[in-house]
Amino acid sequence: MTFEMPGRVNHPADAYHRAWELLEDRSPRQALELLDPAIEAEPASTSLRTLRAWAYFQSAQLGRAESDLASLVEEAPTDIWARFALGRVLERQSRYADALPHMRLAAVMSGDPEHEAGVLRVERRMAESGGSSYDALR
Repeated sequence: MTFEMPGRVNHPADAYHRAWELLEDRSPRQALELLDPAIEAEPASTSLRTLRAWAYFQSAQLGRAESDLASLVEEAPTDIWARFALGRVLERQSRYADALPHMRLAAVMSGDPEHEAGVLRVERRMAESGGSSYDALR
């Protein structure tokens, strides 16, 4: 399936690669301009939807990022990246109690020190905000 981009017809895979480059360059709004039509052409594409969630996160469109990531996690509960990213989106919204289970699962599934540090950060923020004590979080 193809879709129109200014000046030429491209395949959604072309949009994926270009959007990835734009996100690496911290240009999420430009990436979204490519991803939205590509997702219209391929609505079931997990890779395109994952990039769109990343673009939403980078551009601080946290509600949209949360929606895409929650859908991705529901479809693939073992998707470590989507689960951790959902935790990060919830954390950025100061929804620490909602973020913690996702971040813990990502940390356990991956063993990644960055994920483990994320768990500790969210636990600390919860305790500092009066949501729970450190002991109650274990």
